Amino acid sequence: MQVVSISSLKGGVGKTSVTTGLASAALAAGIPTLVVDLDPHADASTALGVSPDDQLDIGRMLKSPRRAHLADNVVPSGWVEHARLNGRGGANGRKQPGAATSVLDVAVGSAYTGIYDRPGLGRRDLRRLSAVLAGAGNYELVLVDCPPSLNGLTRMAWSASDKVALVAEPGLFSVAGTERTMRAIQLFRQEFAPKLSPAGIVANRVRSSSAEHTFRLAEMESMFGQLLLSPHIPEQANWQQIQGAAHSIHHWPGDSAKNAAGLFDALLQNLLNQGGVAPAGTVRDRSLR
Repeated sequence: MQVVSISSLKGGVGKTSVTTGLASAALAAGIPTLVVDLDPHADASTALGVSPDDQLDIGRMLKSPRRAHLADNVVPSGWVEHARLNGRGGANGRKQPGAATSVLDVAVGSAYTGIYDRPGLGRRDLRRLSAVLAGAGNYELVLVDCPPSLNGLTRMAWSASDKVALVAEPGLFSVAGTERTMRAIQLFRQEFAPKLSPAGIVANRVRSSSAEHTFRLAEMESMFGQLLLSPHIPEQANWQQIQGAAHSIHHWPGDSAKNAAGLFDALLQNLLNQGGVAPAGTVRDRSLR
């Protein structure tokens, strides 16, 4: 089982969109996957179409992690039924090899997790998610959608993870935040999680027509080398519509969704194969022309 945290220091870069895109690719590939919605806004839970009954949300599970019984409290994503209905090919024409038996479960997010999103959590609190995930042995992949900060919840996720994937837009402030987050990961490894490694950096919401995005992508390549994952994810005009309908990108009609689904297939494969430490770099300020 691989546990991957999806993180970003800066909000609004599409971190949850990347998490759900990777979950969609895992579902299409037949990889048994759990999404842990650790962001108190719980947007990933909404996008994944979960309908909890009496299950505990992730905040309540963290409160009593050794009594949480993860298997009893996860909720199947509504996407699984879509995959079964389209098992011979999704709405975008993609073949779904594992659709009949795929597993995509969700540890549902809630505002309750916010009580842990503070700086300076002790080691005992940092191990809460690890204790919950001790019951996750039936999954091959766990994706943790972190809040856009480096406070307690993100650090708790890193403590439980094998890898951290960072999401960034190709803009000055986002790239600078990514560089700071890479440094934070290295410090966190030294003190708390020596086996943790960067899974890579996802360039999201890329506009190929933007000279600034082209410049920043080149800068990211020079700063982060092979940790800048490919392919890059372009800006998707209908992404909010897809998430609002609680559908996966692999089961949304149209060529745009089909192309995006293919990108997430490749990104998932590259992310799971990646790891290492980024070289040091310096973000350059550059006036927009």
